Amino acid sequence: MRSGVVAVAGRPNVGKSTLVNALCGDKIAITSNVPNTTRRRIFGVANGPDWQLVLADLPGFQRPMDALTERMQQTVDSSFEDVDVVLLVVSARDRIGAGDRFVARRVFGLGVPVVIAVNKIDRLKHGHVTTQMKTAATLGDFHALHPVSAVTRDGVGELRDDLVHLLPEGPLYFPLDRSTDMTTEDRVAEVIREKALHLTRDEVPHAITVVVEEIDEKVVRAVLLVETESQKGILVGKKGAMVREIGSRARPEVERLVGHPVFLELVVRVRSKWRRDPRQVERLGL
Repeated sequence: MRSGVVAVAGRPNVGKSTLVNALCGDKIAITSNVPNTTRRRIFGVANGPDWQLVLADLPGFQRPMDALTERMQQTVDSSFEDVDVVLLVVSARDRIGAGDRFVARRVFGLGVPVVIAVNKIDRLKHGHVTTQMKTAATLGDFHALHPVSAVTRDGVGELRDDLVHLLPEGPLYFPLDRSTDMTTEDRVAEVIREKALHLTRDEVPHAITVVVEEIDEKVVRAVLLVETESQKGILVGKKGAMVREIGSRARPEVERLVGHPVFLELVVRVRSKWRRDPRQVERLGL
């Protein structure tokens, strides 16, 4: 039996969570175009006949700006302590520059094999992808370099095979019927937050967090927290239109997670400056 933990590292918005979902064959982590969508470490699990691949989806490397982003960076740093492999993700659509090199210096210094994935190759010309691959190859002494598209799953199977090949012999870390370490409440909260991220912009998405208060046979109740009354007004929308749309988009996925039809009850509340308060960040489980 081969098993082990692969840390998925990279700058914000290079597609780490989408790639984790593709490698696991299930939606483990939410995705959006908003930088720092992933706020905490999430384990995604992929199982084969004689292997278990545990992928640690991490927040993007960043310079902390408040208690929340400081906690996120601490999560990234501490998550490298016990890993067997690092999957370093860069974007084929962006210049591979100083930010990527900063992450690379950190992960290549860990003393474990590093696999580089050049993600988002779909709809790009072959010549451009080749140029990006050559640049990615200068990041460090990598074990393998893979061009992939997490969206179309191009190259994902080959990448998974390579990661599994690097795993040591070991036990099952998760039961075979588990695809993540997240609770149902956590996954429901993240799905609701994802839909809110898709519908808002500017500072509003960064100020949103979601707390699930109750899941029963008929109702799922959740609170969307923001930092100001103006953000609350945007999230509620005219005559409640925005929060209803968030609920409408989230409900099918919520029902799949809880296993039965539900009424999704969403409330928006203000919790002033919660991102700047370490105690509130801790209390919210971030």
